[in-house]
Order: sequence, then structure tokens, then C-alpha cells
Amino acid sequence: MASTRISKDADVAVVGLGAWGACALWQLAKRGIDVVGVDRYGIANVHGSSHGESRMFRTACLEHPGLVPLARRSGELWGALEAETGTRLLERTGAMLIGPRDGRIAGGALAAAREHGLETELLDAAAMRRRVPAHAALPDDHVGVFEREGGLALPERTIRAAVCAARAAGAVVFDHTRVTGIELVDGGAVVHTALRPLHVDRVVVAAGPWLSQLVPELPLEVVRMPTTWFTPAQPDPRFTLENLPVFMRELDGGDVIWGHGQLADHDELKLGLEDGGRHFRVVDPEGMDRSVSPVDWSVLAGILPRAIPGVGALPSRVTANLYARTPDGQFVLGTLRRDPRIVVAGGCSSHGFKHATGIGEVIADLVQGKPAAFPLGFTDPDRFL
Repeated sequence: MASTRISKDADVAVVGLGAWGACALWQLAKRGIDVVGVDRYGIANVHGSSHGESRMFRTACLEHPGLVPLARRSGELWGALEAETGTRLLERTGAMLIGPRDGRIAGGALAAAREHGLETELLDAAAMRRRVPAHAALPDDHVGVFEREGGLALPERTIRAAVCAARAAGAVVFDHTRVTGIELVDGGAVVHTALRPLHVDRVVVAAGPWLSQLVPELPLEVVRMPTTWFTPAQPDPRFTLENLPVFMRELDGGDVIWGHGQLADHDELKLGLEDGGRHFRVVDPEGMDRSVSPVDWSVLAGILPRAIPGVGALPSRVTANLYARTPDGQFVLGTLRRDPRIVVAGGCSSHGFKHATGIGEVIADLVQGKPAAFPLGFTDPDRFL
């Protein structure tokens, strides 16, 4: 660790301006903190985790009951960001969690709803088939848990809105600027970039798939996840967003599919497969092949004709997404080794986008040394150290 300190460039630097970093930048700037944001690509780019036109929003967090308060707060803050920027960012379509009543998806959603008093509606298989005809092939022993507060968050719009609001509040942004290293020094940190070093009091590292390159102590894997869209052979009212709201569905055998119906003025459905550690490749984000091939949709193509008849097996569009995964599937969110100079935020494990606005607020509180508004000890980065 260096022993001298030169004049600083800002109070705080946020490294990585995906969904979490952009929302942290917004929250810090609106509190009057002198903050600079750095991203190696452009704002709302396709290289990391926060792209693909839509993301599921729900408060029945089956991944961990402790995430429910964070999701509720995130919904409130999405409304605040919408009001501040005049941009629609969250479509409240409702969300369906489907599968065996005691399974991971429907059972986990019911458990979270019971623990936190969430308003949900439980539908048996017959009621599900009437309510959502696209799921007509649902087995008799499966159920649907409908959450009215769920819906679709719009990732690219959210990132652009958060960065715009942060800039309006005084934040400085360096995009297309690669961070090559982070050095903790007496009283602060140095963010080394290809342009020049940035000297700050505190640094937030929210670099998504590149987080473990900058903070190698964290045991993160980077997963390549294909994202797929499908176009029905002919117009079909079953596949509109109104009739096919955003969903996660556990199938017999353990596979989980997810997706939603056609957005306004679009003829494509977005449908995908959850990894669960079984299907997708762990990759190096620096050398990942972004081209696509039938391997990227072959498993899903074998599932969809049976699970959602009428969609077809061949996607109309495919992209490759990246996300960082922790060994226990929970985020890393907090100071590193209790050092207030560095806050790390990442390891979204594919379920983190819906919490982006709330996580931005949590990061701002951590930077200011404030206690968390709700318990998030299960996200402590030091649990892996």
C-alpha cells in the first residue's frame, strides 16, 4: 500500500455502469456526493449483463426470502427514477411463478409471500390453462402463483435514465474507458485507467462479469447465457403480453423456462432457459465467442414444443449474455474486508437486475457508512474470504 496521497479527482468512483453501477451513480449524485463513473464500453452496451430489452421484475423472491424487502424498495425507486426522468422503465404486467406446488419456483414464491405478507393469487392447473392459454400443456399437479406487482423492467432504458439523472445531479462519466486496476492507498483509492489514474476517497466496483478481474479475491464464475426470441408462424392472441405475462416455469425433470409475450408493436416472444448449472458454459469474458449456433438453443428447442405448443422450436433472434455467478447463488454486496474504501457489488447470478434501483441505494448507504435499511448479511462479500 502506498504511503502518500495526492489531490483527489472525486469523493467516489463507480467502476462499471451496468444496471447496478448506473443506479449507484444516480443515488450518490442525487445526495450531493462528488462522484465519477467509469465504464469500459458505452452506456447501455451489449457486452455485460444488462441488456436484452426486458427483465423480469417480481417481489416474491424465491432465491432468498431476505431479498423481498429489497425488491419492494426497488419497485418504489423505479417509480422515482421514472418520475425524475420522464421515462417509462417498469411495466406492471403481473408475474407468474409456475410449477409443482412444493417445487423451487412456485413453492419458493409461496414461501416468500407467506413470510413477507405479499399479495399473491394461487391458481390450480385448470385455472392456469384458462387464465394463460399459452400454458395449456401444464401438468395437472402444477400450480401458478400470480403476483400483481410483478412485470417487466426495461434494462437499456433504465441504465440510460439513471446515468442521465446522475449527470444532471453533477456526476462525471467516462465511458469507453477501461479500468486496469484498483489500488488502495492511505486515506483512499486509485482507479487506474487506460486514460489516467483517478484518485478518490472510496471506490465502488460494480464491474459485472469483470468484477473478479479487478477484485480477484472473489470466487466468481462468468457464465455465457444465450438469450432467445421466437416468432409464431401466424398471429396468435395467446402470445400477446396481456395474455402471456412474464413468467418462470419449473418443468418435470427440473428444467426452468422463463419469458413473456409479445411487447407492443413486436411480433417476437422472449423465451429462455434458466441455467441451474446444467446447460451454459463458464467462459473468460475477455475472449468469449459472441457468435451463436444451434448449440445455443438446442436444449430449449427440445422443450418448447411440449411446454408451450404453437411457438415453434427455432428462434428468430439469438444473442449471448454474460453474468457472474457466486458459489451460493447470492450476490456480493458490501465493503471488502470491512474496509470503507472499497465497496463491491456483483455476482448477480442471473437474478439481480430486478433489484438494481434498490441496490443503487444500498451502495450509496454503504459509501456513506449508513446502516442498511434491511438485513442483507447473506450478501456480505467477506463470507468467501
